[in-house]
Amino acid sequence: MNKYPRLVVAGVRGGSGKTMLSLGIIAALRNRKGLSVVPFKKGPDYIDAGWMSVAAGNPCYNLDPFLIKKEKIMDSFLSHFTGDIAIIEGNRGLYDGMDVEGSYSTAELAKLLKTPVILILDCTKMTRTAAAIVLGCLNMDKEVGIKGVVLNQLSGSRHESVIRASVERYCALPVVGAIPRLPSGDLPERHMGLTPYQEHADTGRAIEQATDMAMKYLDMDRLMDIARGAEFLGDTERESFYASYPAPDVRVGIIRDAAFQFYYPENLEELKRNGAEIIEINAMEEDGLPDLDALYIGGGFPETNAIRLAENASFRNSVHKAVESGLPVYAECGGLMFLGDSIVIKDGEYPMVGVFPLTFEMKKKPQAHGYTVVEVERQNPFYPVGTILHGHEFHYSAVTGMSDRKGVYTALKVMRGNGIKDKKDGICYKNVFAAYTHVHALGVGEWAIGLIKKARESKVKND
Repeated sequence: MNKYPRLVVAGVRGGSGKTMLSLGIIAALRNRKGLSVVPFKKGPDYIDAGWMSVAAGNPCYNLDPFLIKKEKIMDSFLSHFTGDIAIIEGNRGLYDGMDVEGSYSTAELAKLLKTPVILILDCTKMTRTAAAIVLGCLNMDKEVGIKGVVLNQLSGSRHESVIRASVERYCALPVVGAIPRLPSGDLPERHMGLTPYQEHADTGRAIEQATDMAMKYLDMDRLMDIARGAEFLGDTERESFYASYPAPDVRVGIIRDAAFQFYYPENLEELKRNGAEIIEINAMEEDGLPDLDALYIGGGFPETNAIRLAENASFRNSVHKAVESGLPVYAECGGLMFLGDSIVIKDGEYPMVGVFPLTFEMKKKPQAHGYTVVEVERQNPFYPVGTILHGHEFHYSAVTGMSDRKGVYTALKVMRGNGIKDKKDGICYKNVFAAYTHVHALGVGEWAIGLIKKARESKVKND
């Protein structure tokens, strides 16, 4: 019996319906079939991954071959496979990558993990051409195991019957789902993705609707058969990286609330694996920081919570005081904005922590979006000089005010991406490092090691 039943959900382009299909399959397998589902996401994404985690009742792990080396991807997949089935959502189109070879594409990930692909196709304003598109995907790389097709955005039964017959005749593939045009209602989009589940009014209802959609329009039994027929991955039993953690010797705080919610679960696991106790903190409700040896502030949407963050002056002052006292702090994107002087939204300006002399202004269009490559070019609290980091950035904010402040400098040279300003990222002050670039701990091993090292130094100093 296959120990690792699994599917990759892929599309021919971004916005084809991959996330709704993934959520529906996950929710139906869990809620109607009674299975334990482990979700995975390919691509730099926190929002879709958050919804998949809610649907599965399990953490959603990242499998991005740009962020993580291939051998680590396989290790992570096998060690995190603790359920009955894995659902892996791809990103963009199946073959879309960084170059003409499709490097780091969903197709390459599917080949690496020897996983059957379910292709979803937006059928708006087409009939037989749908079969031509699927046939092109089949012939592009015959090592990619496309095993079924889901038709999306169908206008009626006749539309469905023509496309279904065309795909099955010319492509010799089963149509495993046919989804009509549905109201978008319960999963509104924010920026370029779904609204974070933390801000959704009724996640339960949204997941229930996804379950109903899957049960009504997908052939769940056929999907299960395809997943169980996935190629054997080998006899090697992989004990989970995270079956047990060492006794913690440092306390690392993470700010996790409606404003700051973008954390890869693997990052937190790596901190625990290196000796951290994780302390969750709410920046909008708590008066100040608890007793910590280090602080990690992830990304999110501080701009949508700017009023509440600004109003909680006692917490902001507590963070500023801790920074001045030498607390190690690592911040990404939204965390970077929180540590600046202020955030400007339309006609309002809201004070933040004030560690860095930066004013952030929200724009209507993305100011950066995609993978990043940065080089560590100056001494800093966490990374050795000369280290090359692969990461990603996505933000609507821009630095519109930047002044000199004693002791503040940037440590990263941006070779791909934008960074904070003038191809520089990783702004530092004392033991604080903040960047627009997000990193994944399984791809940047120096990250957890550096953070825990500084936390231990801080603990020794304060004992």
